[in-house]
Amino acid sequence: MNHPWLADRTQTIDSSGIRKVFDLAAKLKDPVNLSIGQPDFDVPAEVQQTCIDAIQSGKNGYALTQGMPVLRDKLQASVDASYGHNDRKVFVSSGTSGGLVLAMWSLVNPGDEVIVFDPYFVMYEPLVSLVGGTPVMINTYPTFRIDVNRVADAITSRTKLIVLNSPANPTGAVISEEEVRDLAQLAAERGVVLLSDEIYRLFCYGQTFHSPATWNEQTLVIDGFSKSHAMTGWRLGFVHGPAAVIDEMVKLQQYTFVCAPHPAQWSGAVAMDIDMSDAVSDYQRKRDLLVKGISDCFELTEPGGAFYAFPKVPCGTGTEFVQRAIEKNLLIIPGNIFSRQDTHFRISYAAEDEAILRGVELLRQLAK
Repeated sequence: MNHPWLADRTQTIDSSGIRKVFDLAAKLKDPVNLSIGQPDFDVPAEVQQTCIDAIQSGKNGYALTQGMPVLRDKLQASVDASYGHNDRKVFVSSGTSGGLVLAMWSLVNPGDEVIVFDPYFVMYEPLVSLVGGTPVMINTYPTFRIDVNRVADAITSRTKLIVLNSPANPTGAVISEEEVRDLAQLAAERGVVLLSDEIYRLFCYGQTFHSPATWNEQTLVIDGFSKSHAMTGWRLGFVHGPAAVIDEMVKLQQYTFVCAPHPAQWSGAVAMDIDMSDAVSDYQRKRDLLVKGISDCFELTEPGGAFYAFPKVPCGTGTEFVQRAIEKNLLIIPGNIFSRQDTHFRISYAAEDEAILRGVELLRQLAK
């Protein structure tokens, strides 16, 4: 029963299904956990030491809302070098999730439509609903590619925003240069904001990452250090886009998150100079280990990036399959957490090789 004090908006969303799996994991004894979407490597030692030094030298007060110059100026220089746009400004957000929240608040009016590609990151649909927007889902099964013609058909006079996530959570899909370019140009032609969630941009295997900002100067980009440097708990993200939008997001951050953690920003500046290619190569190897182990048992589009795979269940629903997996002490996530369909499940291979191999064996048993 809902409490009479609660605002109506709280009833538009449910607790994250991923969180429910995490809660379940705490009750199992030594589960094979392929559910968690965070790197299994540690924060680089130099980044850790910089944070310790920052704390011990007194950098513990409020940071500037837009970000400390030590990090923000470095990010701005990097963005300018990459895109050369006359109007592209950066600010430091409290994680990429904080950036997403501020983007929705800044851009979406009640009744505005937001195009989201299904499957999607678990936060997209609830955030659109919380600000009074209407999610418009475009189904990308079974290959998780983007048909730009379908996007064009879905745009109406109420469309405000298109949300792109590549490399993607939960599918690991990386859309092609042609798809990114065509989507960027379509958004520009129709006057629709294109929001590009690029938190997994470092994790592209055997291909080059392409940002739609290359072809659309109005693209709003959200990025951060959580996945690339294993800094998930540090809440350090950044956003870049047209100054008018960024200034409004900074204003809203002042009244909500206030700032990203101050010591972490000094660490972020150091993290930008660290070569993480060994970690990326290791995750490509883990991807190959998983795909080789289950591709003959499950219908699976090989993930091109991030650290997830999204197989189709052999029979029944994804929810039923995951329940059977949990009975075998294997933790995976049902696909309906990320989708209007309940036909798939998500595996995170951000895990030790031993866990991946144990998971492969259990999945092969379940497939039979």
